[in-house]
Amino acid sequence: MAARNTTEEIQSVVSKFGTDDDNDPISNPLSTLLEIAYNDAIVHVPVDRAYRLSRYRAGDAAIKPRLSRVKGEAWSKAKNKVEVNTLQMAQDVLALYATRETLKRSPFDPSVEGKVKAFGETFGYEPTPDQYKCFEAVENDMVWRTRPMDRLVCGDVGFGKTEVALRALFRCVANGRQAALLAPTGVLAAQHTKNVLQRMGEESGFDYNIAVLRGGMGKNTKAGRQLREEIASGKVDLVVGTHALLSKGLQFKDLGLLVVDEEQRFGVKQKERLKLICNGVDVLTLTATPIPRTLQMSLSGIRDTSTIRSPPPMRKPTLSIVQEYNEDVVKHAIELELQRGGQCYYVVPRIAQLDEAEAMISKLFPDGDVRVIQAHGRMARGAAEENVASFAEGNYDILLATTVIENGVDIPSVNTILIQNAQAFGMSTLYQLRGRVGRSSLQGFAYFLHKEEAITEQSAMRLQAMADLHELGSGFDVANRDLEIRGAGSLLGTEQSGMAAKVGFDLYMRMLKKSIRQLRGLDLPMVPRTNVLLPDGEGSIEVSAGPDDTDNAFKIPKSYIPDHEERLKEEGAARLAESTTQLVDLTNLWKETYGPLPSSLQSKLKTLHLHACTRQLGIDLVGLDDMGDGQLDCVLRSPGLRLRHWANICKSLPRGVPTKGLDVVFPARFSVTREEFEIKGGKKINLEALAARSNFGDDDDEEWDALDQEEVEAMKEISSAVNVKNLEEVDLEQYPRFVIKNLGAVKIGSRVDILLKALLPASKVVYENQQSDKEKARVAAELREKREMMKKVKKENDAVARRRLGSLD
Repeated sequence: MAARNTTEEIQSVVSKFGTDDDNDPISNPLSTLLEIAYNDAIVHVPVDRAYRLSRYRAGDAAIKPRLSRVKGEAWSKAKNKVEVNTLQMAQDVLALYATRETLKRSPFDPSVEGKVKAFGETFGYEPTPDQYKCFEAVENDMVWRTRPMDRLVCGDVGFGKTEVALRALFRCVANGRQAALLAPTGVLAAQHTKNVLQRMGEESGFDYNIAVLRGGMGKNTKAGRQLREEIASGKVDLVVGTHALLSKGLQFKDLGLLVVDEEQRFGVKQKERLKLICNGVDVLTLTATPIPRTLQMSLSGIRDTSTIRSPPPMRKPTLSIVQEYNEDVVKHAIELELQRGGQCYYVVPRIAQLDEAEAMISKLFPDGDVRVIQAHGRMARGAAEENVASFAEGNYDILLATTVIENGVDIPSVNTILIQNAQAFGMSTLYQLRGRVGRSSLQGFAYFLHKEEAITEQSAMRLQAMADLHELGSGFDVANRDLEIRGAGSLLGTEQSGMAAKVGFDLYMRMLKKSIRQLRGLDLPMVPRTNVLLPDGEGSIEVSAGPDDTDNAFKIPKSYIPDHEERLKEEGAARLAESTTQLVDLTNLWKETYGPLPSSLQSKLKTLHLHACTRQLGIDLVGLDDMGDGQLDCVLRSPGLRLRHWANICKSLPRGVPTKGLDVVFPARFSVTREEFEIKGGKKINLEALAARSNFGDDDDEEWDALDQEEVEAMKEISSAVNVKNLEEVDLEQYPRFVIKNLGAVKIGSRVDILLKALLPASKVVYENQQSDKEKARVAAELREKREMMKKVKKENDAVARRRLGSLD
């Protein structure tokens, strides 16, 4: 039996409680802390609260930040000012959402997706996981939304952005509409033209009419005039071009999609012209390193974004060497590459430096056994492309060029690039140039050679970033670092960068998201489509989704609407109706225009009503789950559903009671007890008890930050539901979900009615609340705009009055 502690020993331990000598593991448990230095104190933060910290980034701040004081109120006042600003910004963002939702166009036909799949099979490589996600995101935008697509695809050079674009272009032309591919340089346009002709041109088996519009083909030239006539008449299916595509004299018969490659290479005027061309047209933008403002818009959720981070198989990170320019380094790098049978790029910032660089290379290799060819933007028309092609064929060892090669040059045998005067290039250009090498299984080398005397603080930060961010898939990180160096700029055209500088860009964006959430009473994320996996294809509207590849797509009988174009338009409008109310209005219009609905169409419309409900409630997957003893419950997964959403919905339901028969289950990670909890339908909700059980509050800043972090991580893990064949493929316990007990006992043909009855009340509440939120945000933004205009007019009038008084004196 162990000896007991004496009274004196116990008193000695107790006397140390709360002091520096307290070693008791219960009263003073050990924990890992982060030490934060303020102007007047040092604060220790437990690592489990590290999410409360954010890095200060405000590269465009005029004055370097000063450390805050713990005892002072300066930081609180700064946050309060920023909070007011973010609420105003959130109103603008929500008003923009509402404006975007008013833009409509006919969706692309889902029955054509079989052709798109066949086209995808002509791709010579196995797509990466991130490419598959991009394929589906673009399909959802084009086929399953009535709002025109405006998606940014961000991915490393050589990671497969072009394949995403090609499948989107094919979908467009396969639907009988025209498509355009815009590239910033002739070299890149030539590369795209070659790929497009190989994949869908006359000799590909798909036999679409492809055309190229480039510099020198103005509307006053014979070739340019003829091509413009063919585009206007619809004879050309797909046109690839440079800035000539933006010319005012170019007219399309039925432009359905515009793909913009390397968006960051286009200036403000070109982008303004793009806005005019793209009104009501789907737009897909490709970039490896988005410019700060584009990145900012994607981070805030204003712009739809897909990121390709998974590299192709066998790809190795390019080794980046940053050092002062030295001819010995140049000679050594070229010799190493030539010895292994490869080729090199040598890049200079200015055309005037090309001859000097060629003379230097000739001096380093006097025997003349190193063959050099040049390429730059001021060569005769087509000469740069011809020189690059000759280099690609292996006729030369070194391509001496300007930044004309930063896009569209894909030569696997070139695995060393030397960049002279690297301090003179922007970060995006440096990153693109580095991406020209390492595009095979061989190790790539990138030499960033700078002049020490020409280095500035920002150029040093750029070169350091290139050295640090060398892993595959780091393009988005490079853009983030560029945002840090250059600053956040202006979002939505309003000058809020000063506010971002007060608290740092990361915290500003977090506060903006919180403000958006506060203004949106129900921020339950919608899904573009729902995969219904009930037996015999009941409730499904997917093409080839049923047994034996039965086509469950919604179709209107030809006898009801004979005109093909009109029928496709009405099918798309019905299939993607946002609410059951819209669907009822649409069918009433049909009755007035085409007569009574056929009985076969009425039963199909019930399924569309169900899908309108599931999309509103964020339900992406529906199926029967075997609970044992022959009981089959219907599970409806809603990945974005949170307790606050369901609580707000239930408040607006009759008597504040959830719909009877519709239970909601939240996963264990949402509970303080680490056990999943269920909210029964038909019973009054005790919100206080639920809030105590849930580990997320509503308004507390600290709890909101934890909630935000959890949601971000959870949403990242959500995989696509479209390709799920049965519920066994999904770990349902990890997701919030609706449950309708024993639906399997209901006879086939009646299950859609049961589901619709259960979901309709909640979906109506969501739709009405979201419409109300949009309208409030729009009105608030209009009022603020009017107030700003009145202030501006008053200021101008005061200035005129002062000038008049001055002239009288």
